[in-house]
Amino acid sequence: MEILVTGGAGYIGSHTCLELLREGYDVVVIDNLSNSHKIALDRVEKLAEKTITFYEADVMDKAALENIFTNHHIQAVIHFAGLKAVGESVEKPLSYYKNNLISSLVLFEVMQQYAVKKLVFSSSATVYGVPENTPITEEAPRATTNPYGATKLIIEQMLEDIAASDSSWQISLLRYFNPIGADISGLIGEDPNGIPNNLMPYITQVAAGRLEEVNVYGQDYETHDGTGIRDYIHVVDLAKGHLKALQYSYYGVEAFNLGTGIGSSVLDVISTFEKATGTQIKHKIVNRRPGDVAKCYADSSKAQKLLGWTAEKTLYNMCKDSWEWQSRNPNGYLK
Repeated sequence: MEILVTGGAGYIGSHTCLELLREGYDVVVIDNLSNSHKIALDRVEKLAEKTITFYEADVMDKAALENIFTNHHIQAVIHFAGLKAVGESVEKPLSYYKNNLISSLVLFEVMQQYAVKKLVFSSSATVYGVPENTPITEEAPRATTNPYGATKLIIEQMLEDIAASDSSWQISLLRYFNPIGADISGLIGEDPNGIPNNLMPYITQVAAGRLEEVNVYGQDYETHDGTGIRDYIHVVDLAKGHLKALQYSYYGVEAFNLGTGIGSSVLDVISTFEKATGTQIKHKIVNRRPGDVAKCYADSSKAQKLLGWTAEKTLYNMCKDSWEWQSRNPNGYLK
């Protein structure tokens, strides 16, 4: 069974490709490598002892997609491709709307053209905006506080409309929370371009000496230590959630939260990382970032009930595996 993975060379994409190969799927990847590295897929192939068919192209390139669908018997698509940093989306909203929405539109048009109607979409907990209650269920109101989240919400609406117009579509919307960690081998992990936008790669790069200190954005939230609380999920658990969604048999659209259901503050993560690695992390409190919310963690009982999926790894595991990746690859993939 051939699966097309858009953005498959990225952080979550590469870990999902590894799990797909281990489950016996044939994997085709399209990625423009704007925030990823081909070497990640080379290492996935090494770990799985299987090959990936790779196309370096942009998902906005309809001809490139048509070439893939013509030359492969694609039976389902996992759609990761897109810009993904909340803070950057506030600074560059037009880039986010153009990249994330147009690429998705083109992909869905080509899928329809070739009658490939099974899709797992990489959505986000940002579609819940400022949550009224925590833990968050899939029925919670959707509203966003930043352009990145807005693009995810618009794409979800696109897919709901597509499924309403054609009952033969099978679509999973995976709203996941804050992925961290790395494959236990330490061969693949999170390696963003430039200064990291997310907490864990920032911590690991401080630990590796690449950055001086971690900026903690705000200590005046209504939380136990004043810093923002998030639901951190191990990327391997998350990747396995995509396989469960791929194997789920139904018609229409279903949304699933993928998280641990445990909220951890920024300072919790820093202290757990220090315990897991024996490395002290220098940090300082700075002003809040635009678009951030105080608390965001999941109720993932629906995924457990319908997909048979549950997160298994702890925050300690996430920190330990993140550091194994960074310490083995102090400069990321580009040695």
